[in-house]
Amino acid sequence: MANTAQARKRARQSVKVNAHNSALRSTLRTAIKKIIKAVEAGDKSAAATSYIANVSIIDRIADKGIIHKNKAARHKSRLNAAIKAMA
Repeated sequence: MANTAQARKRARQSVKVNAHNSALRSTLRTAIKKIIKAVEAGDKSAAATSYIANVSIIDRIADKGIIHKNKAARHKSRLNAAIKAMA
């Protein structure tokens, strides 16, 4: 339990920030799932459109420090490779 005023305030702030970061992480996962779903459906043009629409979300969340920039790059690379591998 927080004993000082500043520790209590810090505890309040951490709850608020944690909720915000969790929401952003959820948005990221949803964006990635949208692209994967389009790839699995087999529609290359829909997958490419979905990729273009959701790459900015991935980059934005990486810029905020929710995930590392290399992780964002890895996701984008693998998703793009999956789209290019489609017949």
